[in-house]
Amino acid sequence: MIPTLFGILLISFVIIQFVPGGPVEKMIADLQGHGTSATAHFTGSSGDMGSPTTGSNSSARNSTYKGAQGLDPEFIAELEELYGFDKPAPVRFGIMLKNYLSFNLGESYYRDVNVLSLIAQKMPVSISLGLWSTLIIYLISIPLGIRKAVKDGTPFDVWTSAAVFIGYAIPSFMFAILLIVLFAGGRYFDIFPLRGLTSDGWEEFSLLCKIGDYAWHMVLPTAAMVISGFASLTMLSKNCFLDEINKHYVLTARAKGLSEHQVLYGHIFRNAMLIVIAGFPAVFVAIFFTGSLLIEVIFSLDGLGLLSYESIINRDYPVVLGTLYIFSLMSMVMHLLRDLVYVWIDPRIDFESRSV
Repeated sequence: MIPTLFGILLISFVIIQFVPGGPVEKMIADLQGHGTSATAHFTGSSGDMGSPTTGSNSSARNSTYKGAQGLDPEFIAELEELYGFDKPAPVRFGIMLKNYLSFNLGESYYRDVNVLSLIAQKMPVSISLGLWSTLIIYLISIPLGIRKAVKDGTPFDVWTSAAVFIGYAIPSFMFAILLIVLFAGGRYFDIFPLRGLTSDGWEEFSLLCKIGDYAWHMVLPTAAMVISGFASLTMLSKNCFLDEINKHYVLTARAKGLSEHQVLYGHIFRNAMLIVIAGFPAVFVAIFFTGSLLIEVIFSLDGLGLLSYESIINRDYPVVLGTLYIFSLMSMVMHLLRDLVYVWIDPRIDFESRSV
């Protein structure tokens, strides 16, 4: 986990050094009244966006920041120091790693708030989307996979396979736009709200009304996130059951006169669902991280996905790298948890006890 996390941060930090239009250029553009130049290119090399480009005795005309002409070079140097770009890139990377070890993710350039606090504020929205989407996918895919295994080769198996793979082929953001057009006042029906997780004045609602309002707002974004999530889990459940159905202990159970329901859920289910159940943390992480960005942007949900998008647009590098660090760390912890759950559910999965 440690070298993987180090590699993720290193590669991301290096990439950022080559992205044109850093925070200093954005501030210069804002001061000059044309903020669109936040994505302007450096006239010189942008490989070290953190190195000093001007000194107190240099001319602003010689600055490598495009658009800095006419500004006091001392002011440019102060901007670099303000954003921490007055040090060489390797030094800044070392300082960042040292701070990240103690979860000191720094301060946002534009929000004037601690990055860790900002992530904590936005995380409940993304967790809501990821959790409900994962639960719905599991509640539908596992029974459907079991039914497909029992009806293997029948018309039911064929058309359900076609349905789940069509859903898998539909991009979540395209389906989200379709839902807005159909059900959120886009063109046809105005049934569900277009943005946010709660209505105005939600704090004054009764408990029952709060739950209903929250569920009402969650319908469209959750539906958009789950549409492509059924195929893999459904087919995994089906194949796990098919592998177990023809084993000797199943034939023995049937020979003893047990009903099909008892055979399926009393004997097969426990063994067939090992991989499926143990993989829950990894599935949650996959939906939580890969599905929330565009959905949060489309439905204006103030979560981590929207925060990451806005931070990239605004070149708010502490937030960009801080959210990436938290995402990566949580993802690896969840994958470690998945491996531990495997061993907990099935103690036979213990490679250390096996002889080479």
